[in-house]
Parts: sequence; structure tokens; C-alpha cells
Amino acid sequence: MSKISWSSAGLSVLVLVALVVWLLTGDIRSAEDDVPEEARQDSSTELPAVEVERRTASTFEPSVRLQGQVEAWRRVEVTARLAAEVQELSVELGDSVKQGERLLVLSEDDRPAAVAGARARVRQLEAELAATDRLRSDRLASESDKLRLEAELAAARAELRQASLAMTYLEPKAPFDGTVNARLVEAGTLVQAGEPLFELVQVDPLKVSGFVPQQQAGQLVTGQPVTVSLLDGRKLEGELTFVASAADHETRSFRIEARVRNPEQLRIAGGSASLEIHQPPTEALFLSPALLSLGPDGRPGILHVTDDNRVAFSEVNLLSVGTEGAWVSGIELPVNLITRGGGFVAQGQQVRPVPVERED
Repeated sequence: MSKISWSSAGLSVLVLVALVVWLLTGDIRSAEDDVPEEARQDSSTELPAVEVERRTASTFEPSVRLQGQVEAWRRVEVTARLAAEVQELSVELGDSVKQGERLLVLSEDDRPAAVAGARARVRQLEAELAATDRLRSDRLASESDKLRLEAELAAARAELRQASLAMTYLEPKAPFDGTVNARLVEAGTLVQAGEPLFELVQVDPLKVSGFVPQQQAGQLVTGQPVTVSLLDGRKLEGELTFVASAADHETRSFRIEARVRNPEQLRIAGGSASLEIHQPPTEALFLSPALLSLGPDGRPGILHVTDDNRVAFSEVNLLSVGTEGAWVSGIELPVNLITRGGGFVAQGQQVRPVPVERED
């Protein structure tokens, strides 16, 4: 009797335990069914994280760089205008001269007599013409006599001008402020018309010339500031004075010239130098070239995160690319630039941006 009672009690306990377990599992299953869809997704897949940095615009000062040739601003050979003997040298090799300063003296020879004779001839013909005019009023001289005297007087005056001008040629003068770069005669030398006497150069300012590619020629206008870097590290400042309107037919590049100040009279004319033509400053973004990507059409751009945390690609204009970094424009700034993780996400994908932690 007791064995039957114990079996019934044990069976009851087992049934009760099974009932409790069934109720508990039903609550858990019901709770899982009541979880919202968004919470279920968050628990199953986490948004990919990308490292971003807030970048703002910086001032970019673009420039065109090229190798140039330094030249004297002006260089001229002073030549003899007539045949004569060099009587006196007024300047020496290397001297600085002012415009209009006498360089040497040539022999007069018979030129003063030629001036005096031409002047006397002019006075004589002027008197004869005046007398002929008086006779013409009394009809004692013909019109042809008057015309002949007028022609002779014009020729005599021209001869006087030539003789007087020849006297000024006896003292050649400096055509501009400069330096005597070469002396080609000595005192006592007999020179002929057209023979070189001196070479004068002007090295303040200097002229720096070069050629720019056709892709950059359109960015240049006269008046833009120029910096010339010499081989020893010194720098000279100036401005762009000339941009060719047509390219060289062989190199397809455009010749440019710059006027550069040289107050110290540095002896650099004839050498080479680096030329930097400065462009107007503009607002742009500076970044590492490694952060540039290529779009579907092959144009460069950057990956960034929008305000709703989605990946976006924006094309940029490359202003300058160097070893230190790249300057780009054409995007709205400031921008949340993706600096790490951009290769593992797609455009339009929602991400979890993680700000860059910079060390102070």
C-alpha cells in the first residue's frame, strides 16, 4: 500500500516539474518573438567602423615652377658711327656708368672745318635767296632762279646737319645705366664705322626667361609675383613681364620672361636658376595622397561620411601633388574625411564613424 502511494507521489512531482519547465520555455520563446526587428538586427550584425577626421579649408598658394635662364636686363654693343682714331678712354672695364655719360673721345680730324664750311654755305645761299626774292618783286629774277637757290639751300642745310651730327659721334655716350662688360679698343686705335667699342650690360634689374607647358600657360598673366632661387640658396623677387601668345613649334611650350630686382648687383647673369610664379591664393583641402581614390570614370576623389553616417565619394580637382601631400578643391568643406577603413566599405553604406584621436 505504501509502495503504491509513493509511486503516485513521485509521478505527481515529475508532472509538476515538466509543467514548470514547459511554462518557462514558452515565456522565453514568447519574449524572443516580441523583440523588435531593429533590435534583432543590431544584436546580430554590428555597423562597420571607419576612422574619420574633421577637415576644414586651408589657404593654398599655388605656383608654377620651372627652370629658367638668368640674363642681363639689357646688353648692347656701342659701335663707332664714323672712322676716326681713339684719342681718350673715359671709362675702364668694369666701371659703372650713367645714361648719357661719355665713354671715349675720337679724333676730330677735319670735321670742325666741314661744319664751318657747311654753315658758311648755308648763310651764303640764304642771302642769295633773299636777294632773289627782292628781284622777283621787281621782275628782275626768274622763278627758276628762285627754285634753284631753294634746292641748293636745302642741300646745304642737310650737309650742315650731317657735319654737326658727326661731331657728336666723336664722343659716344652710354645709352642706359649699366656696367662696362667689355672694352674692345685702346687709345690710339683707328676704328671704322660700325666697329664695336664697348659692351654695356644692365644687371639691375635682371631678366629671367624660361618655358612653361601649355597646360600651365593659361594660368599666367603679366604682373604676377615671381621668386627666383639661385644655386647658392639666395632668392630674388620680381614680377612676370611677358607670356608668349604662341607656343614654340618644337617644344609646344610657351616662353615667359620675368623682371627681377638685383640691388646688390649680383654677378649671376648667364647662369641658371629656379623660377616660381605665384598664383592668387585659394581655399583648398590638404591631405595625404594615400587618401585619394578613383571613381568609376577614373577621376580622383575622396571617401567621406555624410551627416547620416553613410559613405560618400566626391570627385576633387588636383591642384598640387607632392611628397608632403596633395592640395585638392571642388568639394564642400568642412568634411568628415575617412582616414582608415575606407577600403572595406561601399558607397551609400551606413557606418559607425570613429573620430581620430590625435596626440598633443
